[in-house]
Amino acid sequence: MKLGLPRDPQLSFLLLVNLLVIVVATVWSRGQFASADNLQSMASQLPEIGLLAIGVMLTMISGNGGIDLSGAAMANLAGVVGALVAPHFVSADDAPVLFTALFAAVALVTGVMGGAVNGLLIARLGLTPILATLGTQLLFTGIAVVLTNGSAVRLGLVEPLSAIGNDTVLGIPIGFAIFFLATLLLGLVLGRTAYGVRLYLMGTNPKAARFTGISPTRVLLTTYMLSSTLAALAGVLIASRTASVKWDYGGSYLLITILIAVMAGVRPSGGYGRMTCLFFSATALQVLSSAFNLVGISNFFRDCAWGLMLLLFLASSRFEFKRWLPRRS
Repeated sequence: MKLGLPRDPQLSFLLLVNLLVIVVATVWSRGQFASADNLQSMASQLPEIGLLAIGVMLTMISGNGGIDLSGAAMANLAGVVGALVAPHFVSADDAPVLFTALFAAVALVTGVMGGAVNGLLIARLGLTPILATLGTQLLFTGIAVVLTNGSAVRLGLVEPLSAIGNDTVLGIPIGFAIFFLATLLLGLVLGRTAYGVRLYLMGTNPKAARFTGISPTRVLLTTYMLSSTLAALAGVLIASRTASVKWDYGGSYLLITILIAVMAGVRPSGGYGRMTCLFFSATALQVLSSAFNLVGISNFFRDCAWGLMLLLFLASSRFEFKRWLPRRS
């Protein structure tokens, strides 16, 4: 049996990037970068961005310019609604487990409702996805500001909730385990279910999808509801890690999540995207961000680097390298 890199060139590239950055940063830091504490720290920072990136990936696969720009706003709104509603029914001091469950449930229901709004605007009213989700991004943010008067809502120390964002199981942060399970589950959904087949076909050839009897409205509604539910789950992780919620958390997440999806090889035109590639794309960006911290690069330069990388990957996706390869006689 021959051992080597995966046949997927995008996956091979992402694995090499992860390995290269880890090796260089470890040598630079004399072993500190690859320490257990630093690896756990990187893993605990990744989940909410990764979950938001999955939502972006799903909507991009749907084609027709599909994208969800409202993810970070929905994550904040879901956390705010959960933090305001849960204390009215359950005391965090008397029943912390029940409070955590109710907080998460309210946040996820908020995400489902927000996704339904996005899906109906795009599927039923025919609005362009980028404009529709930009509008709902402002709407979700505005609702969160009105509900909190622009202030942060503190949850206090609720041990079961805090454990989700800060504790580990067998050395693995719980939040990272949730992100990994989400990628695994959705990877199976995309590859093994009728919904996944319909989503890819819609992104590849919408006309053929209609002729086969696929309902674009149902597929788009399901996709945007999934995206917003994942964003709400990210909001739960944010709240568990910071013990508070606010309308403006994660201002730079939008650029990063789109970059993760594009680095994973998701085509902006739709019809293609692998969950395995997205997972390693997210880890590559997190490892690179931590390496920037090690070197002492400012956040301003980091945002500039993310923007430049996004432009380069978008440009390379439209460049046909086969034209420059020698033809076989």
